[in-house]
Amino acid sequence: MRLEKRGESSAILMLIAPVAAIAVTLVVTALLVLWAGAPVGKTYVLLLQGGFGSVFALSETLTRATPLILTGLAATVAFKARLFNIGAEGQLYVGALAAIAVGGLHGGTGLEWSPWIVFPLMMMAAAMAGALLLLGPALLKTRLGVDEVVTTLLLNFIVLLLVSAMLDGPMKDPTAMGWPQSVALNGELELSKLIDGTRVHTGLIWATTLAVMLWAIFKYTTVGFSIRAVGANARAAAFAGVPVTGTVVLVAMLSGALAGLAGAIEVAGRTNYVTLDMSPGYGYSGIVIAMLAGLHPIGVLAASVFVAGVLVGADSMSRAIGVPTYIADVIVATSLLSVLVATLLTQYRVRLK
Repeated sequence: MRLEKRGESSAILMLIAPVAAIAVTLVVTALLVLWAGAPVGKTYVLLLQGGFGSVFALSETLTRATPLILTGLAATVAFKARLFNIGAEGQLYVGALAAIAVGGLHGGTGLEWSPWIVFPLMMMAAAMAGALLLLGPALLKTRLGVDEVVTTLLLNFIVLLLVSAMLDGPMKDPTAMGWPQSVALNGELELSKLIDGTRVHTGLIWATTLAVMLWAIFKYTTVGFSIRAVGANARAAAFAGVPVTGTVVLVAMLSGALAGLAGAIEVAGRTNYVTLDMSPGYGYSGIVIAMLAGLHPIGVLAASVFVAGVLVGADSMSRAIGVPTYIADVIVATSLLSVLVATLLTQYRVRLK
């Protein structure tokens, strides 16, 4: 078999591709559910109810989706310019540490200052921390040709060791009875709740606004055009006068800042302090979300809600019928592979030799 590039993808084919990807995902998941000895229909119903079937379920899904939107945007920005940032997990944690350093240590920087001053400083510190963490791998890539996949991935483990050292050292909460966690964020700096009695907070509005802004940047600005040009063909972009190195550095700063903000918003909106298990892999899930969204910022919103709903729904479904929660990971992974294959087949046709 060989792949032959299509002259033009038809509208019908573009419509069929995502439907076929969803169908394949449902079939593969159904086979695994049957293997586990559970009824397929009831499993899917419980999964949907657990993620979207009530105000509480939807609020939990949106709470889980908030950091996923930001890490998904971080991956989207970087991948658009072919800067493969695999380090959003580490950037999220350094952003969270920076947020606590400004808004938690000594009761919050400048107790005599208004929270309206400290809060922006806290968010800027988190964004800058994430940006600077990705700046090093970006410069190594542009100056020395070092593979950023390796450097960003390994930095995740270094950051986790740094977090562990800080939680057992200068940032340790003396009232936590020996539990490794940071001091708490100043209560005046916490994000308010969108719905009373739930955990969904105004960080969701922040994340949604940033997604719309990023879409507008890509579509309507010369910066967005430069990013897309570098991603399409860096050599051709340089020949056309696009500053490739400067664009990659800008993308790195923006991508790292978004991941750092994810950490700060998670602290200010949900956890109130930093622990080693604060993130259940939000940084890595952001890569999946970016690919599911086709590197489209608005698509990241839908993909984040989908992934969060599957993860939240799987918890309640598992308790009800005994199917392992790992089925959520299977659904997300299968949907990603199905979408990638479907997208490939919209651009190429299979020919038999």
